[in-house]
Amino acid sequence: MIILTGNDLKTGAVTWWTGDGWSEEIARAVDVGDQAEAILAREEASRAVNVPYAIPAKLDNGVPRPAHIKDRVRALGPTVRMDLSNQPDNPAAAEQVT
Repeated sequence: MIILTGNDLKTGAVTWWTGDGWSEEIARAVDVGDQAEAILAREEASRAVNVPYAIPAKLDNGVPRPAHIKDRVRALGPTVRMDLSNQPDNPAAAEQVT
């Protein structure tokens, strides 16, 4: 199984190709098979997603599970508690980069 992932160009959110668009829910990702390169070229040209790429995955209880740990972390979110991680001094810092 091959699925596509990237980051939303406006929000930076991790996104997954659904067959007709991008979703933040990996459960909606679809197997693109040998169409990966064509879809990636089209979607990168559309500028909706930043640096989309293909990854191997397998179905786990009906939900795609990325083969590589890096992409599993991207699918599931941070691996540390937010209260234990570095935070910007200015809570509005994220707004400065949009």
